[in-house]
Amino acid sequence: MPDRTNPPRAEATATFAGILRPEQLADYVQLRRWPASERVSRWVENHWSLRWDLPEGVSFSSEVIPHPTCSLTVERGDHPRPGLADLGGESVVVTGVVTRRFDVEVRGWGRVAGVRFRPGGLAALTGRSARDWTDRTVAASGIVPPGIVRALAAIDLDGGDAAGEQGMAAVEAAFPDGPAARIDARYERVLSVVSDMLEDHALVGVADLERRHHVSSRTLQRDFLDYVGAGPKWVLGRYRMHDVVEALDGGWDGPLTELAARFGWYDQAHFTRDFTALVGMPPSRYVRRD
Repeated sequence: MPDRTNPPRAEATATFAGILRPEQLADYVQLRRWPASERVSRWVENHWSLRWDLPEGVSFSSEVIPHPTCSLTVERGDHPRPGLADLGGESVVVTGVVTRRFDVEVRGWGRVAGVRFRPGGLAALTGRSARDWTDRTVAASGIVPPGIVRALAAIDLDGGDAAGEQGMAAVEAAFPDGPAARIDARYERVLSVVSDMLEDHALVGVADLERRHHVSSRTLQRDFLDYVGAGPKWVLGRYRMHDVVEALDGGWDGPLTELAARFGWYDQAHFTRDFTALVGMPPSRYVRRD
């Protein structure tokens, strides 16, 4: 197996990666993403922040196709997203891999600062199974090392870009170092397989991954469920769907059948069903921006 402790980052600084209709979101929300430092890159993909201040009566429905990653966030606002109110006032939360489209109604005012982990990174950091958080948002206390939680909670969310970056530097300083920072062979394998998924956009079958990495389907399934929170077939399909949406948002003007085939769908009906189930509308309608 190739030694890839730090594989290519999945669109580490692509500001609007995964967001549907990003040009509309930018009219309502200030979004920043910036890379994590090398010190924490074995676990962390990037850092990000959201800020909005909307007048009364104005709102926007933010629609996101999440990546197969977990996030650690501190969130404050006058209209918290669903689920946070049930956490007893906790402002620092873990959001696991989300297997469906993620919709949030943006209104009033809000501030968010977040750490986006690599696929499997949060499980590797904590020694917990990512299946515990799949499709869930839970309090970070008791999961993430307490120093990281305290540092994230202390970020000045109203202090601007410099304050946000300084706050995230303090969060990074709370991550383990030395021997405690070592990652295990199973996580290294997950990183290596994910790297192939990201580098080779023509890769559409899990069987190819099994052959390349000399690993059985059972082992690969177990590793991905434990570290990522979803199986390798699902993860690969999600990355290819991101490729499709990115192409459409980038102005793809060729036949949809050609685009579908490029990323592994040789049955147009199957492609349309998958796209509609995740995005909420068929690809032909998404192209028209109805």
